[in-house]
Amino acid sequence: MASASFTLLTTPFLLSPKDRYLSPLLLKPPKTLNRNKLKSDCRCNFSAQNQPPKQKQKQKPPPQQKRRNPEGDVDPVGFLSKYGINDRAFAQFLRERHKAYKDRKLEIFSRFIDLQGAAEGYEIMGLHRHRQHRVDYMEWGPGARYCSLVGDFNGWSPTENSAREGYFGYDDFGYWFIILQDKLRDGQEADKHYFQEYNYVDDYDKGDSGVDAEELFKQIDKEYWEPGEKWVRKSRLELVAKLYEQMFGPNGPQTEEELGEIPDAETRYKEWKETQKNDSENDQSRFAVIDDGKEHDIFDVIDDPISKEKFRAKKPPIPYWIEMRKGRKAWLKKYMPAISHGSKYRVYFNTPDGALERVPAWATYVLPDADREQSCAVHWEPPPEDVYKWRNKKPKVSKSLRIYECHIGISGSEQKISSFNDFASNVLPHIKNAGYNAIQIFGLVEHRDYSSVGYKVTNFFAVSSRYGTPEDFKHLVDEAHGMGLLVFLDIVHSYAAADELVGLSLFDGSNDCYFHSGKRGNHKYWGTRMFKYGDPDVLQFLLSNLKWWVHEYQIDGFQFHSLSSMMYTHNGYAAFTGSMEEYYNQYVDRDALIYLILANEMLHELHPDIITIAEDMTVYPGLCELTTQGGLGFDYWVNASVSQMWLWLLQSVPELDWSMNKIVSVLTSNHQRNDRMLVYVENHNQSISGAMSFAEVVIGKLREQRLESADVAFRGSSILKMIKLITFSLCGRAYLNFVGNEFGHPNKVEFPMPSNNNSFAYANRRWDLLMGKGLHSNLFNFDKDMMKLDEDEQILSKGSAKVHHVNDSNMIISYLRGPLLFVFNFHPEASFEGYIIGVEEAGEYQVVLNTDEISYGGHGMLKIDQCLHRTSNKRSDGCRNSLEVTLPCRSAQVYKLTRILRV
Repeated sequence: MASASFTLLTTPFLLSPKDRYLSPLLLKPPKTLNRNKLKSDCRCNFSAQNQPPKQKQKQKPPPQQKRRNPEGDVDPVGFLSKYGINDRAFAQFLRERHKAYKDRKLEIFSRFIDLQGAAEGYEIMGLHRHRQHRVDYMEWGPGARYCSLVGDFNGWSPTENSAREGYFGYDDFGYWFIILQDKLRDGQEADKHYFQEYNYVDDYDKGDSGVDAEELFKQIDKEYWEPGEKWVRKSRLELVAKLYEQMFGPNGPQTEEELGEIPDAETRYKEWKETQKNDSENDQSRFAVIDDGKEHDIFDVIDDPISKEKFRAKKPPIPYWIEMRKGRKAWLKKYMPAISHGSKYRVYFNTPDGALERVPAWATYVLPDADREQSCAVHWEPPPEDVYKWRNKKPKVSKSLRIYECHIGISGSEQKISSFNDFASNVLPHIKNAGYNAIQIFGLVEHRDYSSVGYKVTNFFAVSSRYGTPEDFKHLVDEAHGMGLLVFLDIVHSYAAADELVGLSLFDGSNDCYFHSGKRGNHKYWGTRMFKYGDPDVLQFLLSNLKWWVHEYQIDGFQFHSLSSMMYTHNGYAAFTGSMEEYYNQYVDRDALIYLILANEMLHELHPDIITIAEDMTVYPGLCELTTQGGLGFDYWVNASVSQMWLWLLQSVPELDWSMNKIVSVLTSNHQRNDRMLVYVENHNQSISGAMSFAEVVIGKLREQRLESADVAFRGSSILKMIKLITFSLCGRAYLNFVGNEFGHPNKVEFPMPSNNNSFAYANRRWDLLMGKGLHSNLFNFDKDMMKLDEDEQILSKGSAKVHHVNDSNMIISYLRGPLLFVFNFHPEASFEGYIIGVEEAGEYQVVLNTDEISYGGHGMLKIDQCLHRTSNKRSDGCRNSLEVTLPCRSAQVYKLTRILRV
């Protein structure tokens, strides 16, 4: 039986240029998309039919799970046994939370490709330039009935640029889509080809020779196709007709009777073979059939080497397509921008309650507008020559973090709002010189009320215009990276400003767009709005906001501000007794916990070295545990109780009544993992909003005793140095210092507000105090050497300290951490000679840091011969050996084992 031959052509599905740039509204997966079924269909269509069956292999875990959970298995209550928590109700809550977390991810995946896709909303939301000489705008406003853009580019007209039919204006999820067409200049004509691109952003003019598109098509046809090779099919039966004419001639048989007898396949093949020429001028491919007496299929048909080489020599006409993609120069010649760089605009909504104008939720730069008495978004699209070009790579993350917390506006010495450029020029070199390896910026994101310290955020994707432009902030981050400093952002996703003119409150006229309605949508005491963490569109907004700062500004980590406000419906304002029930009762917001899990998973998958820090005053169980083991996935948690303890001791307890056991107990609290703890003596909370800095508290208290200034300086600096050293070295893997406190800033921080006549007197830093010698320069010398000690000895990266000597009567504390021995004498009056401290390793111990040094403002009681001690084999403090040391009052010494003695 004669068999027919077939030629199988497989072409992957390709979008046309028009389809490829369709609105994301059309390309978004439908709500009921079954992703598992789609995967199954794809496997059936492209794998099962064309590939031999393969042995089923065990699937590898996703990279995130493998990185965050080396064990691999998911256990929603896995971390409970580690800490001996046996509360069954809490374990059941964790299991139910994990089930709700999986349901939430399925809901997200029904709308987005994956978690990273859900965090890429900034790529389509807001204003974005399209390749086809236009600007696209997308906004989420499910409660609105009409949407348009108004601004100085269209005379603030609410009808000129609106979402309308034919422009994919509105979808079922409440997203509005507006197209702003670039305007043709006088004398210019629109392009005939809809896919013609005029790239406004990239400078692609090197291939643009000004040749007309029609001429380029002719050059492509002439250069790429050989004679007789190009063929455009005009009819479905054209191929059949050509084949018929080739076999039977132009006047072939028309009926089956006229056809007659057809020769067998081998005869027909030999006749066809005779018609083929062997010279290279023939434009037809030559094939041969393997005839070895076996049965073969179409895959045994092979082409000859000449045809194969001829095919491989073909090159796609990429240069012509690049030339057809006009660059910025050609664009400027033909078009005017629909909305130019620097234009002010707002979004206009028509709602059931009337017309509204709002600052777009995804705006990346916002300025106050004095003329309209409202803030306006600014279209930030600088030309290519002005776009910031990154010069420095991100530094590697250190095992021990020494974080310098700062606020851009108050970082200068003048009574004004400092800028990004001022900070980069003046403060960054100081931070590097002081020995810190990371900076943490708060109050950076755009906010309307400066006196709110930047925590009442109005525009989550915009840097505050008070400090400069987005390019200025990029320069700051780049300079910090060049100095080896990581840059962390204090992010506020726990609440938002209630401002309706510039923020998200009542954004589309409804009360439940981004936030909960009713009492749950309002913070109990701060007058802010609470996010609706269970809504997929709100999750997209918040997750995209995190990824935006990493993608656009190269941020290295986040401190999540005030988690207590979001994790509990009472906003953390409740009496916590330590009962486990308080972590799973009816006041716990499970949706907020799930959001934090999703945020940590997304960030660590995006950038494995990113740092996330949890600021939670209630110390929720599992903050720094793996998300696959029932934790929230943070890298560090803030132990705020340490700072509260020091403030209480300094303000309320006489020095002689300080309890050493109390100090050690608070510093070594084991409510969470100590190796993931971030500690500080004082951060911005201790000196903002009417409070005083610790230096102000100590010095003011000593001056009340009517002491001489020299005695006040000695006592004050001694207390501050010891507090810093024991907090820094006894516990935690990370340490934080607020700007200015490294030299004992004497003033509180008070932002300008009506109560102080909008004064900037306390909204700055006294850098002049570092000039010359004195209390503040001495404190800075000590803080700098303390950071240098960690840089040399990696104190923070060592394991937990071993506290072996705590004496309340003598007020002595001693402990070992790594190769260093720390000894503290908190007694305000008594000094000790030959005080015995136990050590485990026999050898010689050298003093490497002494708070009583004259350069640190001390008295220099230790002489040179008292800085090196050899152990004796007398047991003490449960150790095999001991040291006899000299301990001046109000001082601390750090000893290093410099020589080991083998006995």
